[in-house]
Amino acid sequence: MTLPHVPPAPTVPRPRRSVLITGCSSGIGLDAARRLHDRGWQVFAACRKPEDCARLEAMGMRSPRMDYADPESLRRGLAEVLEATGGTLDALFNNGAHATPGAVEDLPRDGLRALFEVNLFGVHDLTTRVIPVMRAQGHGRIVNCSSVLGLVAAPWRGAYVASKFALEGLTDTLRVEMRGTGIKVILIEPGPVTSRIRANSIPHFERWIDWRASPRRAQYEESLLKRLYTARGPDRFELPPSAVSDRLVEALERRVPAPRYFVTTPTHLMNLARRILPTRALDWMLAKG
Repeated sequence: MTLPHVPPAPTVPRPRRSVLITGCSSGIGLDAARRLHDRGWQVFAACRKPEDCARLEAMGMRSPRMDYADPESLRRGLAEVLEATGGTLDALFNNGAHATPGAVEDLPRDGLRALFEVNLFGVHDLTTRVIPVMRAQGHGRIVNCSSVLGLVAAPWRGAYVASKFALEGLTDTLRVEMRGTGIKVILIEPGPVTSRIRANSIPHFERWIDWRASPRRAQYEESLLKRLYTARGPDRFELPPSAVSDRLVEALERRVPAPRYFVTTPTHLMNLARRILPTRALDWMLAKG
């Protein structure tokens, strides 16, 4: 007896996983976008400047213009992403940030506010816009890029340190609150990683810090100005952005991601030091740089 031929069921292609990454013009964001694109993700590599968006579009990635300091750009950029995906988003990597170097006593209120608009308030704004999408689909990954300076302080970096400490607290709370929703919330904490953050901090320093009128003027001339304006090689223990991308892949693709991923030797050491050293000893070590 010959059985009738039954054609095989058509194969339904698995939809590509989608990820929105901010701060993709260079450094960590650009490397992360390339890595995930190569791994088959549908990457939306957001940048602040239209010319950077055009450059990434030429690489084969969607690149919405999104600026943490501009809430309307976040609304429009996310709408563009959701239109392209049919209303879903698997992952968000909040990476964009900037620094305003200078002594805390020389940091004006408006300068601190401007930095928090980008490093904290904009990250929070975009995250709360994405959460309803992930709630509706029953899953998602939110990865926030913090820093070793979200774990310990450092001289001349008060504004950046404050924003990263705040991001750590907000992210930890969100992770606890999202338990049971299918949304995983993760921190990546790099130490010295090759990027343009130092060069990009110069306009903010020049806008907000009146170092010539500071009682620390001599210290600026001997320390911070040389660090900002003098060409130099990599910092000790500095790693390329790909080291962060390695941890990002784990955070996004492991079934059960870790709450935190440390990148670079100094981050591991500082995490240990803050737990075992008395405060005065840790302060002495951090003051030595």
